Amino acid sequence: MDDTQKWPEIEKASAGKRRELVLQGSVVDGRISSNGGLASAIYSLTLLNYLEISQCPSLTEIHEDIQQLTNLQSLILCRNKLASIPDVIDKLTSLKVLDLSVNNLTSLPEGITRLRELNTLNVSCNSLEVLPDGLNQCTKLSTINISKNRIMGFPSGFFSEDLDLLSSVMASDNSIDRLTADIQKLAALKVLDLSNNKLSEIPPEMSDCSKLKEINFRGNKLSDKRLEKMVNGCQTKSILDYLRGKGKGRQAEGGGEADKGKKQQRKKKERAEAKQDEVEELNKVVVRVLHVSDAPTALTVQVRAEVKDVRPYLVCCVVRGMHLKPGNSLKRFLMAQTKLHEDVCDKRTIATIATHDLQLVKGPLTYDVKSPTELKIVPLGRKEMTAVELMRHLQLEADDLRKQKKRQNVTGLHKYLQILQGKTFYPCLVDAEGHVISFPPITNSEKTKIKKTTKELLLEVTSATSLQTCKDVMDALVAKMAELNKFTVEHQEEVSSDGEEGSPQEPSGPREMSSELIVQQVRTVDHDGNLKVVYPSKTDLNKDIDNLTVIW
Repeated sequence: MDDTQKWPEIEKASAGKRRELVLQGSVVDGRISSNGGLASAIYSLTLLNYLEISQCPSLTEIHEDIQQLTNLQSLILCRNKLASIPDVIDKLTSLKVLDLSVNNLTSLPEGITRLRELNTLNVSCNSLEVLPDGLNQCTKLSTINISKNRIMGFPSGFFSEDLDLLSSVMASDNSIDRLTADIQKLAALKVLDLSNNKLSEIPPEMSDCSKLKEINFRGNKLSDKRLEKMVNGCQTKSILDYLRGKGKGRQAEGGGEADKGKKQQRKKKERAEAKQDEVEELNKVVVRVLHVSDAPTALTVQVRAEVKDVRPYLVCCVVRGMHLKPGNSLKRFLMAQTKLHEDVCDKRTIATIATHDLQLVKGPLTYDVKSPTELKIVPLGRKEMTAVELMRHLQLEADDLRKQKKRQNVTGLHKYLQILQGKTFYPCLVDAEGHVISFPPITNSEKTKIKKTTKELLLEVTSATSLQTCKDVMDALVAKMAELNKFTVEHQEEVSSDGEEGSPQEPSGPREMSSELIVQQVRTVDHDGNLKVVYPSKTDLNKDIDNLTVIW
């Protein structure tokens, strides 16, 4: 019988009827080693919809009792030393995300092919030589990553009309030697990475994948040397145009003259598709997620139990690569944040966004509550004051505005005052030195205010509604930031010389800027250090956001 006292995370998840559980790192690995495996109690947490067990080299197998967790939607078992996965995994009928990357797997169970809700499968960095037949039965599959294995080919029937949602196939660093013309059946395919394999041919029919925007065939010894040169240096559109030309050449050789009217119609269609491709390529934005385990100094936020009755939900993340210095980029970002507050956040009534200059934030952070007289903050554009004083100032300003405008409605922060009416305690985010850097939903601190010189941002979303609300708002914020960053880079605006508004401008010069955003995960933990949530997780940023490509 397992000593549950050694597994406080499991005990708390059970007592609190939690739906998310993360076990990772050396402490958990030590328990697995001494226990001879996972505590059996974990399989009784039938309410779980997210389970992550990672970075535990002593974990070599998962018990068949995993089939009891029928509510699981995400199962993350990465960076362990798993040698096998039980075939009963098909009993997890709600499973949408399965991550088995960086293990010692040499084969996959056929049960995976019976996961009808599966949309993301990651088995990269294992020792797989084949994939199970029947993956085309996972008709909701949208992303598959089989990179860095020993796979020699795709399974029979994989390139099928059944997989009409499959948009991303990552298969680099394998031994794949053949790609068939059936790839054209993947109507939704947007990203295809077959770099560093053993391909000698690329089928011209691949150019019929109308949504294909990003391909990578580098590191293959192609028989067509011109094409080999192109895949090592040209954009996707140029490669597809070349393949399309090859396909037409073959048709001409085998079928004689085509009807002139059909030719003209086809050319017109191709021009329209090419124009659409150019528009989509121009609008494409890229977000790369940095796993918390890849950042040893990653920021953590501890959530105190007292916030439960005030404003209980919080998610955070760190963003790098956001260009705020050129031209009006900072102004556009602040305006976009205001619009999100108005629209997605429903005038801050369901959620509030705060942004901070990470270099001015002293972690770890604590999400806590304080009485209105105890809470002190330097609000944006004001001197330090207590929450009582700030709320009084804002109320007086609101009353003055009503008199001046001779109307009931007010603007700015004043319209959010009623959200905290009647509260005995106010929520706040506090740094390691005890300074309040955020007072949601009212304001954040002048001390951590972002400027044009800000290079790393801490993003924070709080809500009294639900955790999913926080995640949805953060998804929208990250997507908007990626879009704005793309715009800034494309337009190459002038850069301020000292990084402040209104300062003299100087040309930004020819220095190359990347529009790619790096989003680093931030862990939110309870008072005892047990994980409450990590953002982004594999279930975040995966909604159908136009033109957004997320790289994990």
